[in-house]
Order: sequence, then C-alpha cells, then structure tokens
Amino acid sequence: MSQLSERPAHPVVGVSMPHESAHLHVTGAALYTDDLVHRTKDVLHAHPVQVMTAHARITALRTAPALAVPGVVRVLTGADVPGVNDAGMKHDEPLFPDEVMFHGHAVAWVLGETLEAARLGAEAVEVELDELPSVVSLRDAIAADSFHGARPVLRTGDVDAGFADSAHVFSGEFHFSDQEHFYLETHAALALVDENGQVFVQSSTQHPSETQEIVAHVLGVPSHEVTVQCLRMGGGFGGKEMQPHGFAAVAALGARLTGRPVRVRLTRTQDLTMSGKRHGFHAEWRIGFDADGRIQALDATLTADGGWSLDLSEPVVARALCHIDNTYWIPNARVTGRIARTHKVSNTAFRGFGGPQGMLVIEDILGRCAPLLGLDPMELRERNFYRPGQGQTTPYGQPVTHPERITAVWRQVRSDGDVDRRRREIAAFNAAHPHTKRGLAVTGIKFGISFNLTAFNQAGALVLIYKDGSVLINHGGTEMGQGLHTKMLQVAATTLGIPLHKVRLAPTRTDKVPNTSATAASSGADLNGAAVKNACEQLRDRLTRVAATRLGANASDVRVVDGVARVLGQDEVLAWDELVRTAYFQRVQLSAAGFYRTEGLHWDARTFRGSPFKYFSYGAAAAEVEVDGFTGAYRLRRVDIVHDVGDSLSPMIDIGQVEGGFVQGAGWLTLEDLRWDTSDGPGRGRLLTQAASTYKLPSFSEMPEEFHVRLLENATEEGAVYGSKAVGEPPLMLAFSVREALRQAAAAFGPVGASVELASPATPEAVYWAVQEARARSTADVSHRV
Repeated sequence: MSQLSERPAHPVVGVSMPHESAHLHVTGAALYTDDLVHRTKDVLHAHPVQVMTAHARITALRTAPALAVPGVVRVLTGADVPGVNDAGMKHDEPLFPDEVMFHGHAVAWVLGETLEAARLGAEAVEVELDELPSVVSLRDAIAADSFHGARPVLRTGDVDAGFADSAHVFSGEFHFSDQEHFYLETHAALALVDENGQVFVQSSTQHPSETQEIVAHVLGVPSHEVTVQCLRMGGGFGGKEMQPHGFAAVAALGARLTGRPVRVRLTRTQDLTMSGKRHGFHAEWRIGFDADGRIQALDATLTADGGWSLDLSEPVVARALCHIDNTYWIPNARVTGRIARTHKVSNTAFRGFGGPQGMLVIEDILGRCAPLLGLDPMELRERNFYRPGQGQTTPYGQPVTHPERITAVWRQVRSDGDVDRRRREIAAFNAAHPHTKRGLAVTGIKFGISFNLTAFNQAGALVLIYKDGSVLINHGGTEMGQGLHTKMLQVAATTLGIPLHKVRLAPTRTDKVPNTSATAASSGADLNGAAVKNACEQLRDRLTRVAATRLGANASDVRVVDGVARVLGQDEVLAWDELVRTAYFQRVQLSAAGFYRTEGLHWDARTFRGSPFKYFSYGAAAAEVEVDGFTGAYRLRRVDIVHDVGDSLSPMIDIGQVEGGFVQGAGWLTLEDLRWDTSDGPGRGRLLTQAASTYKLPSFSEMPEEFHVRLLENATEEGAVYGSKAVGEPPLMLAFSVREALRQAAAAFGPVGASVELASPATPEAVYWAVQEARARSTADVSHRV
C-alpha cells in the first residue's frame, strides 16, 4: 500500500464525528460573509441597477437622478473601472455591460449609506435602450443555430459498423431541465482597503484564488495587493465557483473609490434572476443493441443551454460527454457536444458538473428501450456493465479501475433492499389496484474524480506548530457545509499522531495558501487532504528525529501515537508538548508548507482522449415509488443505497453527503421546474420561478419514508489520502433510481411491454401524462422506434 493511502495505528480518520462547526450552525453563532457587516464600521451598501429586458443595447445611462437621492454616495459604472471591465475567465462577461444580455442584467451598482437608500438610488438611474431580438429557449437556440464555445466530439470504435451489427436500433430525443442552486446563503461580499491600499475581500466563494485574480484585474493591480478570505458558505453546490467573482469585484471597486467598506449581498430574487443554474440539456440519440440486449453503438448529440456567456460551459459539456457511458461498456460511440447561446443568465457549475446530464441520457435511453427489447430494465443494465478482466476502456480511452465494484454495489443494494421479494409484492399490488401503481428501480453510477483540466489537480497547505504543542492548519479548500474542514482536522491529527483537540483550522485565505483550485469536482478532500498530510509529514519527520535523540534511538524506530512519542519495543516515552518544546529550543522549524499534485493524469482536449480521472466512484440505489393514476401525484416509499467512498475519512460526514446528494438529485429530476417567459410580450426572458413559493424544492415531505444508506466495506482506494474516496458529487446521480421507478409505475397503468416517455423533471403533471400515454397504448402499438 502506498504511503499516501496507508493508515497508522489509532488513526483519527475513520472515526465518526459531527461537523466541526455543527454547534455553531445550530446555535446561530456561525459567522457568514454578510454577518461581518455588523462588525465593520462605516459600511456602504451596494444595490444593482437591473434592466428588465432580455436583450438590448444601452444607448444612454444617466446616474445624476440617483445621486440626488438622500443617502446615495456613488454610482459605479464601467467608466470607473481602472483595470479590465470583465468578471469572467473567458473575458466575455463585462462587469458593467453596454449590452443587456438577459432579463435582470445589472448594468450599474449604486452605493448608499443604507441598503434602502441604495435601492431607491438604483430605481432612479435612467437607462435608455435599443431593443434587440432575443433567444430564450434551448430549442429556439438550436433552431436559430445560436451556439458558442467549443464543439467537442467523443469517438471510439466504428459507429457505422456497430449499427450494422445491431439486431435492434432505436432513436429518440430528450430535453431535460436546468436546476437552481438555492443555497441558503445568497451571493455576498464585503471589501475594505487598508492604509497601504491593500484590498481585503470577504467573499462567499468556492474559489478564493480566482476571486482574487478577477478582483485584481478589475482594479488593475497585481494579485499580491488583493487578499480574499472565505470563512464558510451557507451552501455552494458549484454556484459559487465562478459567479462570486463579479460581486466581489463590485465591492472591491466601491471600496477603492470611496475609501469605505462596501457590502454586496443579493436578495433571494436578485440571486435567482442574476446567477446561473445547472445547464439544461437537449439530447438526440440513436442506439443499437445485439440480440441479447448488449449495446453495440451509440450516436448522440448533447446540447447544453449555456446562457449568455461561456462561464464553465465548455468543461461542463466535456464532462457530460465523458460520463455518457455511466456504468456501461459502449464499444462504438460518437457523441457530439455543443453549447447553445441564449439570452438568459450564464449557466455554471452545479454538483456533478455535467456528469449528471451525460449519465441521465444513457439511463433514460435504457429505461425507454428495455420494454422494447422485452427485457427487465434491471437485467438490461446488468448485461451492459463494465466487466473485470475484459480490458474494457471508457469511450475516451481510460481503463476502468475496479469495475468489479459496479457489480458489488449493485448486488449489495439488491440484497440490502430485499429487492426481488419486494418486486413480487409490487406486481401483486399493481394487479389488485387499478388506480394506484408502484414501481421499484435500481440504478448504478460510475463517476470520475479529478478536474478535467489537469492543472487544477494540485493543492497546498500551511501547518504551524506552536511552542505549547497546539497546531494550526491552513489549506486551500473552502467549507460550504460539506465537512471538508472536519476531514482536514482528522487528517492532520492522524498524520501527526496527536489528539484532535490539539488541532485548529484557520479560515481559507489567499495570503496563506496561494494559487489554489476551486473546492469543486469532489476533489476537496483528495487534494487538500494530501497537501495537509504532506505538510504534517514534514513536521513529524523533524520531530521524530528530535525524539530519537532524547530517547536514544534511531528516528526510524520512533512513533508518535495518541500524543506520545515512543520507541518501538521500549517503555520510555516523550509527551507531545515536551517534544515540541524541545524541538523549539533546538531551533527546529515548526512550520511546513505542504503540496500535492495528482499523478497519472493526462488529457488531450483536442482529440478527447486520455485518462482525466484519478479513479472512479461507484454506487447503486434502489427506489420504490407509488403513483396515483388520477393526479400523477406520488410518494417515495423507500430508498436503499450502497455507496463507495473507499475507506471513509469521516463516516458520519460521508453518510450525510450521500443522503443530501441523493435528495438534491431527486429534486432536480422530480420537483425543480424552472420556468421562463418565452412569450413575445414585455416580460420575455423573465424568470417566472423567482422564489420558493413558485420553485418547488425538496423538503421533509419529499424524503423517503424509509431511507437506508450503507458505505461499501473493504474498499480502500490505493493512491488516495488514507485510502478514501470523494463523496461530494457522485451520490446526486443515485437519484436516477427515483425517476426510473416513476417510469415503471407509470408504465404499469398500460399493457405489459409498454415503453413510456417521462419528462424531466418528472413532476406530478409529467407523471400524469406518462400514465395517460401508458393507458392509451395497446400491445400492437409498441414499436421499435421510441
């Protein structure tokens, strides 16, 4: 076993413990970015000047009326930007635009002594427009040939020959919805400037280093003049990977120009109308199977709704293409990706980062085709799993490591959930209940872990040991409720061999650990944990040499366990605090900078070939639903999950992540229905679902009545920190089982062998229409074209 994955005696990792800030969360004592306003003197409040039209050229912008409003201090416009007037890494997102690109686009910001003064000032700003044509829906963008960014093509094998060898060929299309992040904390930033002109920004951001970079280039200063700190986020889910940068830049610009702290904090409606979502997708596909139901060929085009600018759309589409295979071997494939340009908010990262969209396509295809092949959906899925010992690679050429775990989690969840018995009971129930039907589906996942962009797979850490033996760790990851900081504390305590209470964690900030990657791609614990471990190992090696001198032994024979240094086979010990104090007086350095880079990755974005992922995470879920045939209303009766997290760093945290990810995925697939005004009226392009009153989120009532989660045992991941695996994103895709269960329940209202289409999200309305489709079918109507 590698040094990175091997665990010492009595490790703190692997111990179930609550989130390190849990008591602060539940008591309300946890501080978030906007809470710091009340601890800061003379703060100015920023309010956006939003233009409520989908697409227009600004012909005049008059700020004088706003300056006449009592309490208004300044109006920020593009003329005030000393550096680059852009908030995006692609340089296609003007911070102060001269062209309105979506309904609610902010074209200026008003600074006021109070938020109300700023709001009234924003209302007073006069904007004259020259209206332009707009493209709102994804389908309209495709029809208008409105695209931007790269158009990658994933190829493997010989697609034409694969179809020629297929006994069954089906084709279809699938349109599925975007998703709002709806983090509890909206976008927020607080900026101030010190006497030396140093800009300090508190930001609710998943990527402090990139926030620093954007703020610096807007201000026209080098990065060392800007420090960004993130205490914690009240949720992020990818929505705070790219999109906080502009809001932080507005606050920093305001602070630089006025000399006073400036606060930006969006209201919920502003956040919903100004920030990007998960990309909605449209898929056209054609698939071929042999006589036994094994996939022979797949030809598909995936179109993502990118919104008005590129943001992260290109890597999102790349990951969608890399995950269209999910757990299935596809010997011949041609999959094209493209990004539609629409006049809507710029869509961005969201938990799974395109992976869910790609995987959903193949799961929808198999769910629709199984009845047409005369196969049970579970059997069709099993027949197409990656198999060990077959030399099978993904369509982009990466070998699938541990493919046996695909079958292991599948069999375990079938056993845990007593699936075979319950399916017989469901068949009996459905036969006896003409107006209520149940369905039970099992789906699996294979999700690649690492950033597709190889350069992002690096991390740093700074660990300090003080003379009293206490330890302070700094790392580049951000805490958004996922428990990353908890795991980092456990990693540090384990590596140093000391009790957890000896270790404290400092807030994430760019002047402690520079050039960090975003806390994203489920890589936070892998990257930062390895960097923390590396720093702690440097310190431990120095201290064991000191202990060896005191104890009269070789350093290689010294172990530090539970805060005590001892020599193997000897009784004499040296307490940690005394060891540290001794090291100090011997002038031994008690700080270390750690670093980690993920090895073995390579990716050619031009040919779409390589091994972009360190490993794959696996999981399986069985979901049972009950559907009312009169209304389409349903309830989630039971869910069983088996998920692979390697050797868990923190089991309680990981189980919570599995549960939360699954529920968020079920929300995307069954509840969350973003609606936009596509009419030709004055509200064209307006987001209609602007609040929790119109955008339905999963709540307690949508939780499974029975919810069983198990972590796969004996699953050490060689080459990962303490043998663990990522857990942030993969569980979201386990919710495919809910959608497929709904499909089966709806199909049960029709004849045996009926294939029904199911919209996504599968709201009660969508389920009702699927039920109606099933009822309308007869066996003779079942065709080989979906």
